Amino acid sequence: MSQLTRDEQKKQKDFDEEIIPHMDALYNFALRLTTDPNDAEDLVQDTIVKAYRFFSSYEKGTNAKAWMFRILKNSFINNYRKTSKKPSQVDYDEVSSYYESIRAERTETSDLENLMFREMMDDDLSMALKRLPEDFRTVVLLCDVDGYTYEEIANMLDVPIGTIRSRLHRGRNLLKTELLEYAKTRGYTGD
Repeated sequence: MSQLTRDEQKKQKDFDEEIIPHMDALYNFALRLTTDPNDAEDLVQDTIVKAYRFFSSYEKGTNAKAWMFRILKNSFINNYRKTSKKPSQVDYDEVSSYYESIRAERTETSDLENLMFREMMDDDLSMALKRLPEDFRTVVLLCDVDGYTYEEIANMLDVPIGTIRSRLHRGRNLLKTELLEYAKTRGYTGD
């Protein structure tokens, strides 16, 4: 096994100091985008590899978190474009084990109804978010779910604050439209 050169050691030290403190935030953002823990871990790993490879282009002392979020978002978009061209696939083993676990559960009838409606709400909200165009979904998630300010989001995505406000407004309106029919059928609105 070869020893790291002095320059490689310095690069590794600087990378660890600048990037590692943001790992939890990166994973949370990746999980919001992918909605799957395994995909989120893969996306974060891909982001770290790219960030390390191009760390020489990072200006030390600037906003490392925003730089990493930008890499992560771009990786997600690139991966999404690749996979959106492939047809959906289902792993039979996953489906069969899920079916068996549901069948084996014993619940009270009243608990079952509450559980069913709560999961439907989560599924409908998740699906509505997934149907939003990527730029709008990203801003809605960063602002409304993760609680970042407009300025922080603008730095992360490298776009003007006015664009963030516009995307957030349009994203929220699209989400409202997506969920309106759901709300009406469940009696949540007076319409």
